[in-house]
Amino acid sequence: MELTFTGRGLAVTDDIRRTAEHKLAPLARIEPRVTAIDVELINENHPKPGGMKRVEAALRIPRKTFRAQAEAYDVPSAIDQVVEKLERQLRDHHGKKRGAKKRGLDSATTAVSTGSAEESEPPPDEG
Repeated sequence: MELTFTGRGLAVTDDIRRTAEHKLAPLARIEPRVTAIDVELINENHPKPGGMKRVEAALRIPRKTFRAQAEAYDVPSAIDQVVEKLERQLRDHHGKKRGAKKRGLDSATTAVSTGSAEESEPPPDEG
């Protein structure tokens, strides 16, 4: 899993990087096919002089990208919120998985065995 950090108006320190790696690690256990996670740290200069910190993340698996963003007064809290959102999206995605449709000879023999043609035919008229 590749982690990419980008800071806009905010320096990405080693402490922030370690914290984010630690908090994002469980996502790789939920979805082992994760190829990359892009994390963007943004310093919003309003409403206070210290500003709000916004974290945006994109989690990539083959053929799908999950995105989340959160705002907080400090980066670790925003990362926590982003992780919760991404975790919910991954769990919902796993819930939508369906089994493969049965096709071919196996499904045809199953249909015949559950309702045979002999039982469904009306009895012949004797008249």
